[in-house]
Amino acid sequence: MTESEFLTLTDGIFTRIEAALDEAELDLDCLKTGNVLEIEFDSGEKVVVNRHVPNQELWIAARSGGFHFALRDGQWLAARDGKEFGATLSAVVGHAAGCDFVFAV
Repeated sequence: MTESEFLTLTDGIFTRIEAALDEAELDLDCLKTGNVLEIEFDSGEKVVVNRHVPNQELWIAARSGGFHFALRDGQWLAARDGKEFGATLSAVVGHAAGCDFVFAV
C-alpha cells in the first residue's frame, strides 16, 4: 500500500471513531492533530490512537498498555497477540468511560 493509500484509509478510520464516540454520547473530548487522535475523558484518563506512517500501523495507547496493529488480510490485527483493532479500542474506551462502547472497523 502506498503512503497516500494508508493515510486515506486511516483518515476514514479516525472519522468513524469520532462518529462512534459522538453517537455513544460519552463524557469526553476528542482532538485530532495530524497523525494523532486523543480521547480525553472527564476523569482525566486518556486513550490515544496514532497512525505510524513509516510502518503503516495503527497504535493505541491507554492506561492498560500500548498496542500496535497492522493490516493483514483486510483486518487490523495486533502484532503481539493478534487481537483486532476495533475490539481493543472498544475495550479501552469502555474501561476509561466506565460503560460499554463498541467500535467495529
